[in-house]
Amino acid sequence: MEMFKFIVAGIIVAMAFCALGWQVFESYRAKWRAEDLLLAVLTPEQSRQLTRLGYIDIPSPRDQERTYRVPQGPGLVRVIEKGRQTASLCLQPLERVPDADTVVIHKLMIEADEETYLQKANRFAPLRINYRED
Repeated sequence: MEMFKFIVAGIIVAMAFCALGWQVFESYRAKWRAEDLLLAVLTPEQSRQLTRLGYIDIPSPRDQERTYRVPQGPGLVRVIEKGRQTASLCLQPLERVPDADTVVIHKLMIEADEETYLQKANRFAPLRINYRED
């Protein structure tokens, strides 16, 4: 009977490790898929900019003098107008998603419906954010 308890406990532990391993694998798989999607929606110039500087600049579809600077990871989006930062925006998905998906969300929302993007985002006075500069 004692041996049976050890066998059952071993099976339970093994199943728990399998479940944990599967969750880790799925998390990495989601990250890889998000990065593939990001590369598919970025222009070659934006892809180079993201790799080199850690952000992408997305031109406003409505205002030629406005650009949105979207960070690669978590952080505020900077609004650049006439070469100066005029605001910082915060707009995050309700659920945790890979960073690459967040960049895709910002890019597609700005390009498809900038007005709704601006209505949904929380707006703050310009904040100085230090990005890598080359």
